[in-house]
Amino acid sequence: MPEGPEIRRAADSIEAAIRGKEITGVEFTRPHLKQWQHPLTVSKVISVETRGKAMLTRFSNSLNLYTHNQLYGRWYCVDAGKTPDTRRQLRVAIHTHDRSALLYSASEIAVLTESEVGIHPFLSRLGPDVLSGQTTAEILLQQLMDESFRRRQLATLLTNQAFIAGIGNYLRCEILFVCRLHPCMKPIQLAQPQLALLSESLLDVPRQSYKSGGITHHLATAKKMMQHGTTLEDARFWVFRREGKPCYQCGTRIIRTNSGGQSCYLCPQCQSEMR
Repeated sequence: MPEGPEIRRAADSIEAAIRGKEITGVEFTRPHLKQWQHPLTVSKVISVETRGKAMLTRFSNSLNLYTHNQLYGRWYCVDAGKTPDTRRQLRVAIHTHDRSALLYSASEIAVLTESEVGIHPFLSRLGPDVLSGQTTAEILLQQLMDESFRRRQLATLLTNQAFIAGIGNYLRCEILFVCRLHPCMKPIQLAQPQLALLSESLLDVPRQSYKSGGITHHLATAKKMMQHGTTLEDARFWVFRREGKPCYQCGTRIIRTNSGGQSCYLCPQCQSEMR
């Protein structure tokens, strides 16, 4: 499932393609949404916001297109009249004279008024957004110490969107490795320096991923590896999807466990439960 950095990059592409332009057509393929085609067509996109893994495309008539890609959804921005090479099913199309933004295969789509945004069942429960400039390490430290979260295992806490919005499985694995924390540990068990590092890494790792196009590994090292022929997939992560490969820090083989219903990758030496 795309995580906060990937959704924000998609939002950037949509803004670059259609924001502020005259809309020539809006299409919904689901019947219950077709009533909104005309109201949105006679408006303009003024911004594309992200709330964790969800997106709000805001229109000048105060209507908002809410979308959540879930596992299979994907946005494409193409020249007018073109279609991407994909077997996915079209869900939404926003056309301008020169560019189109097309959403395929997403399962959660709604058109919301401003008042409905505030009470939306998913949006209203979100914690601080990992990519928001208003989210600070101090705020996340308070979250970690909150009675609702301090006794939860990090493996499930970090992907809890009420704790922090935008972190999924790959970011969870990478953040825990950077902090040298085992997934089974809980905030209440951590010393103050560990809590401080975790609070900072909860922001630093996703923001690096957003800026770099998905690299959470040490940037200089990853770039050097790719210059010598390593693929992006093999260079981008510290531990995620690297089961059986040596840890970049200690050489121990990365293992995969199941935490929170998902595969969790870690270095058993660097992230020992005994730390």
